[in-house]
Formats: sequence, structure tokens, C-alpha cells
Amino acid sequence: MTDCQTGPGRWMQWLRRCLGCVAALSLLMPAAAQAAALAGPDARAVRQVVEAQLEAFAAGDAERAFSYASASIQAQFGDANNFLAMVRRGYPMVVGPSAVSFFQAQVQGGTERPQMPVRQAVQVRDRDGRLWMATYLLERQAGAGWRISGCMVVAVSAKALT
Repeated sequence: MTDCQTGPGRWMQWLRRCLGCVAALSLLMPAAAQAAALAGPDARAVRQVVEAQLEAFAAGDAERAFSYASASIQAQFGDANNFLAMVRRGYPMVVGPSAVSFFQAQVQGGTERPQMPVRQAVQVRDRDGRLWMATYLLERQAGAGWRISGCMVVAVSAKALT
């Protein structure tokens, strides 16, 4: 029996995983220009925004978590409670993970163009020991600094080896 025949929940899980893989690959493969490592104050600021949002999720602080979302994400969800509900439903692995590891942030088009969207990859271990790769997209917003404009999550393994 295929995954599609085991019920709508299982099929949706399979479809979400496939779409997540495709989306993550599109984020990780530069289209027109080479990606370069983001360094210095911008790299620290990008990491701090992602860390702060992860901490807010773990604390159940919807308002604070929502404050790190870009204006377009805020407009899409309308309020902090809708946003947190979506995250809990669609991205439970980023709500109170047991461990996180940050990779070097990457900027499309090279470091001379830090106004371009930045990708921050974060390996997340959920409470069940499964590993995930979360790729955050961040953009610099006037008067607000770096804000998260999207996140794609794909499974790295079924269970961590430790």
C-alpha cells in the first residue's frame, strides 16, 4: 500500500515533506548569483533574531514571536495568536526544540549587497530526538532591522544518533 492509500493525514504529511524538500532546495541553490557568507554585525543580528523568535516560541509568547516576523508575514496572519497557532500546527519542531545549531548565514549576491534576503540555516532537534533543517529567510526592514520573512523545514533524520 502506498502512503496515498493510508489516509488523508498520512498523504498530507508525505506531500508536505515533498514540498518542503523542493522549497528548501530552491532556497539553498542560488539562481543567478553566488551566495556568500554573511559576517560581522549583520550575521550576529540575523542569528539574534532567529534565536529570539525560537525563545519566544518556547515560552509561548505569541506577541514577542510575532514581532520578529516581517511586515508581509504579519499582514498575512493578522495577529500574534493566529501566527503562533500556525507555527504550532505546521512547525512544531521549532516550538521548544531540545537543541539547535546555527550555520553561517548566507546572502544572495555576495556580502556587498546585505540588503538582499539572507538565509540562516539552523539544525533543530525536536523533543523526540528527530533532526530537522530549518532554513530561515530574513530581510532588512526600514526602522525594524532584520525580520523573518519565511522558513522552510525538512527532516534530516528519523531519529538522532545519541
